[in-house]
Order: sequence, then C-alpha cells, then structure tokens
Amino acid sequence: MAVTTDRMNREFIPNTPSTPNHRELVVDSTRKAEHWLATQLGKADITLNGPNPWDPQIHNRQLFHRILSEGSIGIGESYMDGWWDCEHIDELITRAMSARLDDTFTGRWTFIKHWLTARIMNRQSVKRAFQVGEQHYDAGNDLYTAMLDPTMAYSCGYWQNADTLHHAQLAKLNLVCQKLQLEPHESVLEIGCGWGSFAELAASRYGAKVTGLTVSKEQKRLADERCSNLPVNILLQDYRSHEGTYDKLVSIGMFEHVGQKNYDTYMQSAHRLMKNDGIFVLHTIGKDQSDLGTDPWIDKYIFRNGAIPSLKQISAACEPYFVVEDVHNFGQDYDRTLMAWHDNVEQAWPDLCDNYDNRFYRMWSYYLKCCAGSFRSRSLQLYQVVLRKRLTPMQRYKSPR
Repeated sequence: MAVTTDRMNREFIPNTPSTPNHRELVVDSTRKAEHWLATQLGKADITLNGPNPWDPQIHNRQLFHRILSEGSIGIGESYMDGWWDCEHIDELITRAMSARLDDTFTGRWTFIKHWLTARIMNRQSVKRAFQVGEQHYDAGNDLYTAMLDPTMAYSCGYWQNADTLHHAQLAKLNLVCQKLQLEPHESVLEIGCGWGSFAELAASRYGAKVTGLTVSKEQKRLADERCSNLPVNILLQDYRSHEGTYDKLVSIGMFEHVGQKNYDTYMQSAHRLMKNDGIFVLHTIGKDQSDLGTDPWIDKYIFRNGAIPSLKQISAACEPYFVVEDVHNFGQDYDRTLMAWHDNVEQAWPDLCDNYDNRFYRMWSYYLKCCAGSFRSRSLQLYQVVLRKRLTPMQRYKSPR
C-alpha cells in the first residue's frame, strides 16, 4: 500500500516542544523523506547517488517530497524536469517492480482517483475514443518513422528467430497472418490499423483485402500512402460505428485502449463483424493481475484513457461470444522491442531535436525505458489470443509458433 501524504507529514515533521524555524523544519523533513526513500529503494538494491548504472543521481532534493506527495506522476515529471537522472532507467524500473516497490510509489490518492474514474466513468466512450489519437499517435510521423522499423509496426516484435527489429516485426506480422490462416482474396477487418503495417503485408504477400480502422488522422494519412496500390481501405472510424462482415478479424495493440467498461461491446462488435467460420487474432499487452485504473503518469503523458487488461479479464470478455483456441505469451520480446525503439530515437535525435524540445525527449526516453523495465520484470505480458465463434462446429485449430 502506498504511503499517504498525511502519514508522511506525521512521520517527517518532528513533534517537539520547541518551535524550530521554517527552514529547519524543511531541512529536517527533507532529510527524513530522503532516508525513507533510500530505505525503500535499498530493498531492490538501488542506491541514491550510487555507483551502479541503475542508481538514480539526484539533482534536486525537493524530489523526495515530490515523490511522496505525487507518486508516479511526481517521479515521471521530475525526471522530465531534470531533477534526477539514471543511466539505465529500464533496469531501475525492473528492480523496483520485482521488489514490488510500485505499490509504494504509485501515489495512493492519485491512483484511487484513477480507479474511481475507471469504475464510474466510461473513459473510452465513443466521444473520447479519438483523444489518444490526437495526443499520442498524432505526435508526429517524423518521430515514429525514425523510431520504428520500415514496416512502421508500433507493437511488440517476435524475436524467436530474429536478430534485428525489422526481422522481428516481419516475423510478428507473418505470424499473425499464419494464425489467421489467411488465404488470397479473403476479407480482413483490422481494428486499430496503425500506420498500415499489417494491412500492407497481408495485402501484398497474402493477397487479402483489408479494411483498417484508426482514430488517428496522421496514421490514416501515412497508411493511405503506404497502401495506395493495394486492396486496402483505411477508415478514420471507431470500431463501434463500423458495419460489414469479414472472413477474418485482427487487432494488434489496440485492445489496450478499449477499457473495461467497453470489453463486452468490443467483443460483441467483433462477433457481429466476423463470419461464422472466421478467425480473430487479438494481440494485446496484458497485466499479471486484474485491476481497474492505469498508471497516472502514463495516462497523463502517453496513452490517454488507456487500460491494460489481464488474461482473466480478456477471457471473461470473450466468454459470451468466442472460444479461446490459443493463447501465446511472448512478453519478454517487448523488452527487446522497446529498447530497440529507444536506440533508434537516440540515433535520430540530432535530426529530430528541432521539432521536439528537451522535455519531450526526456519524457519519451522515460516512457520507452519504463515500459521495457515493466516487461523485463514480468509485470506486463504480451498476449496473442486466437478466437473463433462459440457454438459453431469447426475443424481442430492448430496455432503456429
């Protein structure tokens, strides 16, 4: 359980008969906050200003109170503001999460606010569906072109037999097509098509006719360019508004934006849009535990209104509509994918810095490395789930690897 601000005030401001001046109170309170933070980090073999590459180097001692009062938002924003640095943030996060320090540093009241919001409000309603496109995916195609491989796939690569990011992304896209048992001229609906990586490969290599849905204007623009000579139709549309019937369905890295209140609507829509003998491949990040809400810093700066499902939540949402034919977890591959993206941004930064300021650079670096650390600790997973309609007799399904 995270430590509350009231509790920290009681612990860190001494109750003495004399009344020290304000400066003495602040100094003493800061010293005690630093000691508390150092003690917590020590459980994960992390040392403030230590010699290891995962040890944080502190530049502003106000950081300690900021973390205690603001939780994950305070940690992330203080890094963006240059209050601390760390050579290997990814390893810092891995160690912290493996030691369950995320329960301590989440920021109790901020997390409760997000939990209540997720329970009371539909943060992924149709009216709000385009917010993540405007905030994140429209950040700039120059950034994503530099960060991603030539496929422009913005999801986990499949590194089983790959030695480069490009090979890993091609392997992932081909794996999805194989799991779909994709045949020439089949119609495919892609819910959340990104910049057209799957649509381009499925149409050019497998001869499929692909309809892609996105909530990002920038994604649609680039996907249209990439697929201009292929049987691909990219629509700026929410999945709930779409009509039609398709041989196969696929969704790669979009279910994380659906939200618990919409899981049933999502699965019902997929069921409605797919033919009875169809196959649906769902590729999504997953949590190791079921809960509501999301990390406050990620919600504020990266994925607005996002919600990472657990395998239990995915299974429960599928139950009225689909049989789960296969579950494939290769979450460790996302660690390697994210670090490859980070390396690409680092190399391209001299050409990008005219369009993005240093605070954005620190935000983006922090985002990629924190996510890599979360997958490395196994707190996050990557699931590919193969679904077929329930109560529909079919031949045995054999999933490729």
